[in-house]
This record gives sequence, C-alpha cells and structure tokens, in this order.
Amino acid sequence: MTGDVGRRGVTIDDARALASTLERAYEVVVRGRVKFRVGKIVFLAFSHDETMMGFGFPKDERDALIASAPETFLLPRPSDLRFHWVEARLDRLDLDELHELVLDAWSMVVPKFVARRRLGELADQPIIDRPIDDSPPNDTPPNDSPPVEPSGRAVRPVSDRVGRHRAPRRPDG
Repeated sequence: MTGDVGRRGVTIDDARALASTLERAYEVVVRGRVKFRVGKIVFLAFSHDETMMGFGFPKDERDALIASAPETFLLPRPSDLRFHWVEARLDRLDLDELHELVLDAWSMVVPKFVARRRLGELADQPIIDRPIDDSPPNDTPPNDSPPVEPSGRAVRPVSDRVGRHRAPRRPDG
C-alpha cells in the first residue's frame, strides 16, 4: 500500500508529495534530473534513474550519518564534497526517514522563522543538533557604545577595518 509509514523503500513520488508542500520550495528539472530548490539553493536532488536522492546535510555530521548506515548513505561525488550534501539509496529508506531527511534539508535553506512555522513545537529543539538563533536579523548588541582605548579614543570593530580594500589581482600567467 503506497504511503504506509515505516515501509522499506520509498520513491521520488513520496519525496515529491512532501517537498511540494514546503513553503518556498519548488521543483525543477535540470539536465533530466528532478531537483527541489528554495530560491536558487538546491536542497533535494534525484538521480536520472530515480534510485538515489541527494540532500542537504551538515558537512561536519555526514561521516557519522554514513557510518551509522553505510548500506543506505554515501558521500557525494568528489566535486560535491565541498557542499553540505549526502546521498541516499531510496530503496533503503522508510517513509519516516525520508520525511526527516527532506524536512532537515529544507530547514537548512529557509529562514529559521519559516522552518519554525512549519515545524511548530519541534522547532524549539534543533533539528540536526545545531543552535537556532532567536535574535532578529541586524539586531544591535545590548551595549551600543563602542569600546574605548585607555587614551579615550573610540576603537572601531575589526569588521570595520578588514575587507575594505581588495588585494591586487594577479595577472594570469
């Protein structure tokens, strides 16, 4: 029976059913492969034969995920190792695992308030053991006065001094 929770082996249609309900997510086909994006960021992608699913996942946790179930999860191809990405065999996942992976990948690419709205009370607990920043964006620190040197002169933060000037470009050669 299609859609049974806990059954082993899922399809692209199972993933599509969930991903298509996620806020800001949309489906695209790129070079014959189905992908789901938020903006221009891909959080879910399927192989041409629809047997493998790539999904967003923190780089620092992917070795542990793969070690926990090497018959299910594997590293992406070498050129994609720089991304927060893992691959999974769809025939080895159950519907609960698929939902968790899709929601985690999606929550990595949407603003936190969007993820919280979708996940409700579950959003109070980190989805993949990462802290959730509750401060509004561009919030000023509680102490608005700049630090002062012993001479009484205000000290600019390092971020105001660094990055203003570009290093000269090297000529190609």
